[in-house]
Amino acid sequence: MTRLTASDFDQELLILFDAYVHGDIDRRTFLDRARKFAVGGLTAAGLLASLSPKFAEAQVVKPDDARLATSHITYASPKGHGTVKGYLARPANAGGKLPAVLVVHENRGLNPHIEDIARRLALDGFLAFAPDMLTSLGGYPGDEDKARNLFAQLDQAKCREDFIAACAALKVRPESTGKVGVVGFCYGGGIAHMLSTRLPDLTAAVSFYGNHPPVEDAAWVKSPLLIHFAGVDERINAAWPAYEKELKAAHVRYTAHSYPGTQHGFNNDTTPRFDAAAAQLAWGRTLDFFKTHLMG
Repeated sequence: MTRLTASDFDQELLILFDAYVHGDIDRRTFLDRARKFAVGGLTAAGLLASLSPKFAEAQVVKPDDARLATSHITYASPKGHGTVKGYLARPANAGGKLPAVLVVHENRGLNPHIEDIARRLALDGFLAFAPDMLTSLGGYPGDEDKARNLFAQLDQAKCREDFIAACAALKVRPESTGKVGVVGFCYGGGIAHMLSTRLPDLTAAVSFYGNHPPVEDAAWVKSPLLIHFAGVDERINAAWPAYEKELKAAHVRYTAHSYPGTQHGFNNDTTPRFDAAAAQLAWGRTLDFFKTHLMG
């Protein structure tokens, strides 16, 4: 079966789907507005299904890959939700300590795609850890709509403390060199930016199409940044010029890339918004960035 891509959908529908994914409209509103795009025997519900993640089809590294050691662990977050669960992955044959990377999910919790991202990083020689911010609400429920609804109930101030605690926990794990980087996607990209303003000892931060912090926070960034933008993503891109101006004023080391014609979420290979060429380039740049700053 031919895999659908963003070019198979009207841009207005893709923008509508983005609004739905990020909680700006509910499911009923999406379906009502999507009906005008349901032609040729399609239904609005069918369009939503076509745009939604297909985790099994897109899996790159199997959960039982013998090259890896994986586990679900819990860490303490006294200023956040108390305790948080997450997914830890490392090379099975690692001979020594490893640089660590915190992997931050989108606004649906720790789904199979983010676990797969952690495994990919582990195969490249990192200790990768992906927390689940839905821990306090029972964990990722296995359904993206339910996960999105649960996510909206979270206290984001506590979540920020949970991610700060995750970095601290990674730094002192026995398998860790003490160098910690972060990579995040969408919501997670915003968290990567936030951590760069809150943690002066963060070694490297990578944001994929994430919201920017308040411009006045740019002065607190001490870690080098790598920032990936989708070309067609006004919701995120509009805030960049003002934040970039403050990064320059603060002499922050940063590199920003925009990928022409791509949609928000272009690195997520479980949905039609995935752009293979852009994702390969962005991920290669991410690995090089981490190897330079975490392994150097």
